[in-house]
Amino acid sequence: MRLWRRDAAHYARRNARRLARIARWERPPANRSERLRAWASMLLTDHGLFRLVYLNRHRVGAGRLWRSAQPAPHQIDAMARAGLRTIVCLRGEPEYGSGPLERERCRALGLDFRTIALRSRAAPEAGTILALKRIYATIPYPALIHCKSGADRAGLAAALYLVFEENVPPREAMRQLSLRYGHVRQAKTGILDRFFTAYLEAAARDPIAFEDWVRERYDPVALEASVKDGRWSNLIVDRVLRRE
Repeated sequence: MRLWRRDAAHYARRNARRLARIARWERPPANRSERLRAWASMLLTDHGLFRLVYLNRHRVGAGRLWRSAQPAPHQIDAMARAGLRTIVCLRGEPEYGSGPLERERCRALGLDFRTIALRSRAAPEAGTILALKRIYATIPYPALIHCKSGADRAGLAAALYLVFEENVPPREAMRQLSLRYGHVRQAKTGILDRFFTAYLEAAARDPIAFEDWVRERYDPVALEASVKDGRWSNLIVDRVLRRE
């Protein structure tokens, strides 16, 4: 019982720190000092220095959509000059300076900015999947979707885009979850692959359209219970690559 209490207290403290970070970065920088702090947070705490070298940016499907890691303001400028009209952030509420800097730049450039919270190590919720479908149906294109590293949540969102917007079969769409983009299916992030294979298995037993399965039969609790992951793969993803 004491171990459970200690674990519960740990998660409570971690959630409190997360809420404090969100409160800190919920508004754009008001002056030069705040902007410098936001840049420092983006480059150092949020590992943005690596993304200045490699943004992990790729075209998805027919070309209306791109996927990437978290872009810096000057990278957003370059994409806007190339015709980008919308950015969809998959990270939810901002916990680092990259968040307000991105929102500020999108507002200055007149880009449509949307945000939705996807998770990389937990089964996606049906409501979140359907909310992302609605976003895809309403945003101006060309568009960019991004998470922190462009590997896991961006892969899930790209696959869902192909299924919903380009009618690509789920078996083919799930190739967006690939080591090519930095996705490691042997770690906890493999639950995103398992989400699609759960549908394929269900449809093989009793044919059903993907969206109908999500609405009527998908069980994220059962999905999480069915997944096993590798200890060393988790170590690489969580401690070395520092994924969210």
